[in-house]
Amino acid sequence: MKTLEISKYLIIIIVFVFASCSSTQTTEDTDSKDTSILVRTSTSVIQKVEQEVDFTGNVEAFRQNHISSSTPSRIEKIYVEVGDMVKKGQLLVQMDKTMFAQMSVQLNNLEKEYARLDTLYRVGSVPQQQVDQVKTQLDVLRTSFLSSTENTQLRSPIDGIITGRYLNDGEMYTMTPSLTGKPAIVSVMQIQPVKVLVNVPEMYFPRVRLGMETTIKLDIYPDKEFNGKVYLIHPTIEPMTRTFTVEVEIPNPQMLIRPGMFARVKFGFGEMDRVMVPDLAVQRQTGTNERYVFVVEDGIAIRKTVSIGRRINDSFEILSGLIPNE
Repeated sequence: MKTLEISKYLIIIIVFVFASCSSTQTTEDTDSKDTSILVRTSTSVIQKVEQEVDFTGNVEAFRQNHISSSTPSRIEKIYVEVGDMVKKGQLLVQMDKTMFAQMSVQLNNLEKEYARLDTLYRVGSVPQQQVDQVKTQLDVLRTSFLSSTENTQLRSPIDGIITGRYLNDGEMYTMTPSLTGKPAIVSVMQIQPVKVLVNVPEMYFPRVRLGMETTIKLDIYPDKEFNGKVYLIHPTIEPMTRTFTVEVEIPNPQMLIRPGMFARVKFGFGEMDRVMVPDLAVQRQTGTNERYVFVVEDGIAIRKTVSIGRRINDSFEILSGLIPNE
């Protein structure tokens, strides 16, 4: 922290009040006595201060998927329970295979028919148009069969943890919304990494950058500090709050961090010039918590309300109320 410039303010530091009089003084002496305030003054200075700002938010899953079939069907078997860790591609739910089996037979028969017609076409026994019609039917059925496979065996699209199971084996999936508000049989969350969404005042919009490193504190782990980085900056300002949303990615290899935890995210914005005053000069108004200082202007002590920032060593950062070179 480097001192750059001294303000013209003289900050008054009140030491004590001296008001003495002898019990043997005359009434005239008592009437003419002076009450004196002994003070010493200091100067406010402008210093280069590392700007670190904390924002709060809740931990969220990096990604969440609600697993369901695209068509109503009976559930044959659910292979996972809430809390299970799953891998990408792992089978989660087996739906009824009746339609899948029927479509498999149809596909097999149509493939044989196409092969037969193609052989006849090559010797000139059937027209090209007839072969093309069967080929089109075969392509459509293959696409439907692939979709049927995906809707019969429901697999996890991500590595994650099962956070919801809404139906049981043998029940009918009807595509009605679950507790998540969306149609789902199970839900899976990716929690390695996790993310925190914070609302940042618009004044910082030009200074937040993708990849910016942050530090995160969680109330549940008071002695731990986690590292994160900005991976997404929302492009618009919310007009009601004058803030924009920043998403911070946090590695979570030990799975200590879970969605829903309260987080404090510290951003470092580099050094800025700040007015600094001795901590003893800053007074607090009883009842309102208002902070103020006394400054000397033309030999007179003037009270100034100030907004303070961080305490650095034995000085307070003044955010507003004292303007250098005023």
